[in-house]
Amino acid sequence: MKTRFTTILAGLALAATLPAHAALKVFACEPEWAALTKELAGDQATLYTATNALQDPHQIQAKPSLISAVRNADLLVCTGAELEVGWLPVLLRQSGNAKVQPGQAGNFEAAGFVRMLEVPTRLDRADGDVHAQGNPHINTAPSTFAAVAPALAKRLAELDSANAAHYQQRLADFQTRWTQASQRWAQAAAPLKGTRIVVQHKGFPYLEQWLGLDEVTTLEPKPGVEPSTTPSPRPARGPPPPAAPAAAPAKCLCVFACLSFLSPPPASPHDKKDAPRFSQKAECAHRAAYVRGFPKNGQTYPLLACLL
Repeated sequence: MKTRFTTILAGLALAATLPAHAALKVFACEPEWAALTKELAGDQATLYTATNALQDPHQIQAKPSLISAVRNADLLVCTGAELEVGWLPVLLRQSGNAKVQPGQAGNFEAAGFVRMLEVPTRLDRADGDVHAQGNPHINTAPSTFAAVAPALAKRLAELDSANAAHYQQRLADFQTRWTQASQRWAQAAAPLKGTRIVVQHKGFPYLEQWLGLDEVTTLEPKPGVEPSTTPSPRPARGPPPPAAPAAAPAKCLCVFACLSFLSPPPASPHDKKDAPRFSQKAECAHRAAYVRGFPKNGQTYPLLACLL
């Protein structure tokens, strides 16, 4: 009897040391969604981010570590619109986690809450890597996060109703700071309006719409098809075509909002000794999409445009 009573007391003591509510386990496909989830959930969520800012979200390997993270997740937060079509379906299938499958409450696709641009009028593989729902690179404009945040907060509350008020309070706080910051960014970006730019991949229509940039050409001949360094052959017969009228040269801009939208970017992973090799291009790629949390002290990094 004494042993049994001691066991019961030990069990009660252990229960008293455990948290009353387990945090939601969130699998974020891109760091932007991890940052936004952190803003809305705070300590009520533990986050696993599948990719980093130096990775192409189109080209990710479905590694065992990713499968394991999806298997243990309560909520999956991704871009959708086929951005992760090359690897996410494999993770979902191999994980065996019914909670995060498409159509379930544990599967959240941000693109479903954004007005999509460049929705194709036809689908033909001859046109390259065209996405049926529109251009999936939605994370380059502040309006995207303003639209997604309420929907994500609502989903968090659905999955964790005991903390619904917590999510709503954090959403209200985020929206206030986001609106103020968006106004500052709009003012800082005003001089870029009308700037003619060349892009490597058609991944910036939301950024261009926001800043009023003029995309004059894309280096990829078709979406997802790498540009060739081989010059096009000249025609076998006939004189060369007349030269086109000279136009103002387009600036090759590496425009990044640092997703200064949410926070200062983390330090570059590249050593200072590699600076001559990586320099601005590496910094631009590194900062372009990495976010960790929106600072509350009012300090933001303004929109930057680096001439390469």
